[in-house]
Amino acid sequence: MLHVTKASGLQGTISIPGDKSISHRAIMLGSLARGRTEIHNFLTGEDCLSTARCFRAMGIEMEGLGSTTVTVHGKGLEGLTEPEEVLDVGNSGTTMRLMLGILAGQRFFAAATGDRTIRRRPMGRVTRPLAEMGAKIWGREGGTLAPLAIQGENLRPIHYQSTVASAQVKSSILLAGLYCDGATSVEEPVKSRDHTERMLRYFGGSLQEDGNRVTVTGRPDLQGRKVTVPGDISSAAFFLVAASIVPNSELLVQNVGINPTRDGILEVLEDMGAGFELLNQREESGEPVADILVRSSSLKGVTIGGDIIPRLIDEIPVLAVAAAMAEGETVIKDAQELKVKETNRIVAVVNELSKFGVQVEERPDGLRILGGTPLKGARCQSYHDHRMAMSMAVAGLVAEGETVIENPECINISFPGFTELLKGLTR
Repeated sequence: MLHVTKASGLQGTISIPGDKSISHRAIMLGSLARGRTEIHNFLTGEDCLSTARCFRAMGIEMEGLGSTTVTVHGKGLEGLTEPEEVLDVGNSGTTMRLMLGILAGQRFFAAATGDRTIRRRPMGRVTRPLAEMGAKIWGREGGTLAPLAIQGENLRPIHYQSTVASAQVKSSILLAGLYCDGATSVEEPVKSRDHTERMLRYFGGSLQEDGNRVTVTGRPDLQGRKVTVPGDISSAAFFLVAASIVPNSELLVQNVGINPTRDGILEVLEDMGAGFELLNQREESGEPVADILVRSSSLKGVTIGGDIIPRLIDEIPVLAVAAAMAEGETVIKDAQELKVKETNRIVAVVNELSKFGVQVEERPDGLRILGGTPLKGARCQSYHDHRMAMSMAVAGLVAEGETVIENPECINISFPGFTELLKGLTR
């Protein structure tokens, strides 16, 4: 159980663990590059360790796993070897979907599975285009659900018109495109997060972008690099919201990635009236980074939807907490993707915020929240979903009485040390 009580203020300076998306990609591209890749501020959460274990099972040597500095000894595009065991991605959808793109181009057979949640998540959105490129894939529901088996083949380049703005779909196809002769392109309805594109360029890959279309040239000679992973803005979001809604707060969050395909949380908080500043803006390993100074503010309800949704999809549960504390109505729409995360986050947010006394309504594509009602402590479910558990902890900081969150160990998937960091700031 995680026990949270009302806070009278958050004060201090903190650093956030490394970005989960970038940590995954650093392991993968470091494995496909030739030579040594040294990763600093690597996220030691379970999801990223799952990626590391899978690539070690394919013959990649690594040092420092379990610490924030990891060294990967890459073997080049053709250097992976057939795994003797089923690759286990744990709870990580990113590992599964991106790794499938890499496996599609290998000259060996592999099987991959994950936990109960992963086995329910839709994989057809990547297995279908990979099959179109020539990969042979088998699995439940016609190869759309894990466990999955894949036989890599000589792949052919495609131009794929994606119906969803998904960095995982885009990245899987681009990674498969590395094994094609010629150019592979993906076009999205809205541009999704671009960490794969940035890191591929950083390692020496050739990419072109035209609006929402990105094209990769196959057979690059990727070279190992030093990678400094910025703090994860999705993890910082919990503290940005907490400092905004807990009175008498002033918090400096250092070294946060502010990639423009990920900074929707900042735009929405600004629209809601949050008080924050971006300090010491700079670039590290191809990614924009800043320190964020945030102070408690009076928030107002807003409408969140359209093109901004892919830029903040993971932050919606904690934004719903901000909306509960804001004056007026907040409507979140165009967020159907929440239904296929670690849990159905639309349903989960409605169920849990209602326990605090929040007036919240489920909509087919999102939520309607009427803010301004004082919250009362509640006993919450985590749904074994790290972002739900942390969001409810933030709600507990402004609720009268005690809030108890069941099964909080899932927080370690993305934010080991979250509980201790939160307790160290409260007074």
